[in-house]
Parts: sequence; structure tokens; C-alpha cells
Amino acid sequence: MADPLPPPLAKIRILEFAGLGPGPFAGQLLADLGADVIVVDRPVPNPLRPAGAVERRGKRSIRLDLKRARDRDVARALMGRADALIEGNRPGVMERLGLGPDVALAENPALVYGRMTGWGQAGPYAGMAGHDINYIGVTGALQAMGDADRPPPPPLNLVGDFGGGSLFLALGLLAGVIAARENGQGRVVDAAICDGTSALMGMIHSLAGAGAWDAARGANLLDGGRPYYRCYGTRDGRFMAVGCIEPQFHAEMLARLGIDPDSYGNQNDPACFAAQAAQLEKIFASRDQADWAAHFAGSDACVTPVRALDEVMDDPHMAARAALVARGDTQHPAIAPRCGGAVDPPDLSPEGGATADILGELGLPVDFLDSEGTA
Repeated sequence: MADPLPPPLAKIRILEFAGLGPGPFAGQLLADLGADVIVVDRPVPNPLRPAGAVERRGKRSIRLDLKRARDRDVARALMGRADALIEGNRPGVMERLGLGPDVALAENPALVYGRMTGWGQAGPYAGMAGHDINYIGVTGALQAMGDADRPPPPPLNLVGDFGGGSLFLALGLLAGVIAARENGQGRVVDAAICDGTSALMGMIHSLAGAGAWDAARGANLLDGGRPYYRCYGTRDGRFMAVGCIEPQFHAEMLARLGIDPDSYGNQNDPACFAAQAAQLEKIFASRDQADWAAHFAGSDACVTPVRALDEVMDDPHMAARAALVARGDTQHPAIAPRCGGAVDPPDLSPEGGATADILGELGLPVDFLDSEGTA
């Protein structure tokens, strides 16, 4: 077996100001791929962050009290050495601390200054508080999810915070770093969750523009409006996910369920949907999930079990790919995407655990922060 490749981001340095959710997750993605991520932690730990938080892994931490001039000097020195920066405060907070983009880019003209917010740096909502459900609510994404006769359900915070936020921030930072290494010019990356989520809706907008998307929830191909693309309950109260969109996959599902295709009706005839769904509900309810999982294993019927969070590693495919790795009491997802290097997640960093090392890299004594500095 060939030796693993070195991490692809090993020569990129990221400065992350501690926060919650999408900003730290973007930093984790970059650290997973080898970036040297330094987190500026607050003097007092955030009570909302769970012990063993996955987004802490692979990072180094320094504690700074940004209300003190001496600590802000250290932060500016770190800006001067970084390729990119992550902050997730409301617009104007970093400027009031004297750590905004103008100051940072004066210190380091090639710095890519990433700003992770829900609403963005400008616009009528920019100064408002909000959470994932609010940000995706204005994009059309939330309204498109769920059953027609119920309010839209919050889809965890995967769509907005992490899909529309973290991934777009990480992409913007890497694009900015590539450009800065070509021309020496840094920039501000305004990563708004509402913007990223709206971008994720591009295919749905295309379908709507072509007349192939109904505004009513539960009436479309990908929102449960087709009997061949939804979940069905099993005898033991579990679920199977059915996603056989293509005709050949649909035909295999019918064959494995012992359904006569002629009596079943056309796959895409709305007049047949109710009866087809009822038939599938009855069949899937006749056996336990494990039986169905074994029955469809290795097939192209696109029928798979719906696993609970604590059952992921019971799935043979996820186990074979070592999708989760135990770190203490927490199951850590393996590094993704897999880029030819290690996939085991790196260790967690204790808050402030690298303070002495980081000060040393700046040429400062280990007791530099012990002195009171001028506010």
C-alpha cells in the first residue's frame, strides 16, 4: 500500500476567533485537511460548547481577552502571520475592537478576512439576531420542506449553518488564499448563511423555472411527493429509505418486493400515487428493518435502512469506511473528503493549551499576557 499523501492544506495558516456553529466548523474542515488553525479563545469557556466538541479538533488554542490592549496586540500579530481569518460576530463588533478588516489588511495585505454571519454584512436584517431557522426561512428552502398539512419542520441546522454557512465560508477562504498567493491581494469574504442557502436552492429554482416544481409541499419528486422517493415504516417501528427514481432502479425495487409492474401502474402517473404508496406501506410494514436491509443489500433498488445516530456504525458500509471514530465519549466523523491522506480525526485542543507555544512563535515571553496592559 502506498504511503498516505501529506495533508493538502499543510502550508495554510488560519486564525479563528472562537464562536459557535458554522465558523468553528469551517475551521475544523480546514484543520482536518492539514491547515494550521489557531483559535483565539475567550478568557472564560463558552458554556454552550459541549465537552469534546468535534469542531475543536486539530486546532491550537490561545486565550486572549480582547478587551485588553496587550491581548489585542497579540491578535494583530497573529493576523500578520495568517493566510486567512474566521470571525462570526455581528457586523461592527470586530471594528469596535480595533480588529476589523481595515486594520487586519493594513497589517497583512494578503490576508483573506472571512466573516461568518446569518444575514451578511449589509442589508435590512444585517444587525438582527437570528438562527438557522430564520436564515433559511427567507430563502425558500424552509417553505419547500415537510408535509403539506403541517408547518415546515426545522431540518436540524445542516441546511443553513453548515451547508449554506460553513461550506461556503471554507470555499471562499480557499479561493481567496489561492488568489492572494498569485497577486498578494487579500480580501473580505462575506459569508452569509442566507446567501449560501439561497445558492443551494439553485437546482430547485431551475426546476421551478422549467415548470417542474410545484410550490405546494409534498407534491414534487424530491420532497416526498412520489411514492418511490420517501421513507416507509417497518414492522419494528423503524424506517426504510426508498429512492428509486430511475426506471431501471424502480423496476428492481418492484421485482424484489414481488410486485407485478402491470398491476402496479405507471411509475410517474399521479393518478396511481395514492394506491402505490398504500401498497408499499403495507409491504414494508410486514417485516423488520433488519430483514429489509438484508433483502436489499447489494441491489440497485435504492432501498436502504434509516439509521439512528447511535446505530451508524452498525451499518456495514459505514463500518467498512470507518465513518466514525471514538474520542472519549464522542463519536467523531472521519475526515471528509478523503484526499489520499489520513482519515482518522486529529485530537482535540484544550482551550488555551498552546498559548505558550504561540507566544513563542511571535517572539514573546510566555508571561507576556500576565501583565495587565492598557485597555
